[in-house]
Amino acid sequence: MSNPGAIHLATSVGGKLKREEVIDAVDKYEKYHGYYGGDEKERKANYADMVLDVGCGIGGPLREIAQFSMTSITGLNNNEYQITRGKLLDRKAGVDKTCDYVKASISTASFFFFFFCVSADFMKMPFPDNSFDAAYAIEATCHAPEAVGCYKEIHRVLKPGQCFAAYEWCMTNSFDPNNKEHQSIKLMVLEWVGLAPKGSQRVQALLEKSAEGLFDGGR
Repeated sequence: MSNPGAIHLATSVGGKLKREEVIDAVDKYEKYHGYYGGDEKERKANYADMVLDVGCGIGGPLREIAQFSMTSITGLNNNEYQITRGKLLDRKAGVDKTCDYVKASISTASFFFFFFCVSADFMKMPFPDNSFDAAYAIEATCHAPEAVGCYKEIHRVLKPGQCFAAYEWCMTNSFDPNNKEHQSIKLMVLEWVGLAPKGSQRVQALLEKSAEGLFDGGR
């Protein structure tokens, strides 16, 4: 079944894609992983046992990965509401026995992301060294106050030789700092990543504007 969140994001919040295009892309993605993933026994044998979701939000990717891979995932977040919401959705999805959330403290540097983001105190994760078999972050580590320190913490909590995967927005070599259109697109993306204005209406307007910037940047 296609992910309704993906459909809403791509078609409603500043998205330029048609609903049918999103559904087709999601279906192809799910069929690909279903074909190569094997049955339940094979999935349990092929995937890591303990996984960390760095900046998990309400756990959308966490649930998708847990359902497919049959693995245990810990979500790191500093937002109590998002954690509560995530646990409720985990129960509905049937992964509450294998997935959990850890509430991180909020550093001064990351506090202003708290209103609507997935940011946690990535600079001081509440886990011992060598705790996880794998880790990933989806549009989350960009909220860390300093990239090197954030990735050092991820490296610390990973077991030796294990992998970290990340999906982030970044500027490519095609960016021209002298191009006014490029500057405008970069500004919209940076506002989406780092600034949370007061009031939900302003947040909605910001998300819609930043989505346009992300789309133009991709184009």
